[in-house]
Amino acid sequence: MTGFMRGYIRWVDGFNRRVGRIIMYGIFVMMAILLWSSVSKTFFAPSLWTLEMAQFAMVAYYILGGPYSVQLGSNVRMDLFYGEWTIRRKAWFDAITVLFLMFYVGVLFYGAVGSMAYGLGYWGDDYFTFLGSIVWAFVTGGPDAAGEILGRLERSSTAWRPYLWPIKLIMIIGFLMMLLQALSEFLKDVLVIRGEKS
Repeated sequence: MTGFMRGYIRWVDGFNRRVGRIIMYGIFVMMAILLWSSVSKTFFAPSLWTLEMAQFAMVAYYILGGPYSVQLGSNVRMDLFYGEWTIRRKAWFDAITVLFLMFYVGVLFYGAVGSMAYGLGYWGDDYFTFLGSIVWAFVTGGPDAAGEILGRLERSSTAWRPYLWPIKLIMIIGFLMMLLQALSEFLKDVLVIRGEKS
């Protein structure tokens, strides 16, 4: 079991580290979008897409970079007593609190899946079956088959009117990555509690 735990930790941490290192450069994407917004407003006709695209870039930056931040331990902690505790006591406390994180992110993931289904034009209750049928249709019949299942795609209410499903898909991926990272952190704490190195 310890070998499985170590393998899982190594795989998830490696994946989230690689994604996080790439997503770090998303700050430059946001800066470029906002710079273009300023230039276009000053010298040309204002661009309709810049503000909303910067918001989408910020969501991707924040949600996809979150698991890497948790991995590094750079998330905000209130340290009244924690700093004075032993390593084992910290691991016990972290193992309990990460369960709350997993529950919270699980609720966010469930809501993101429902929002994604709504964004793809489904207004029922069985989101997972609907999304699974789209994926299955795409795999077996290509984009046209998946398009047959889709309803009216949700668009933003702004003047630019982009489709919202891409950012909702990024949210689903980010919440799934955070769930995997939270489980990795839990397993690290379990190993420390057992007196082993993670």
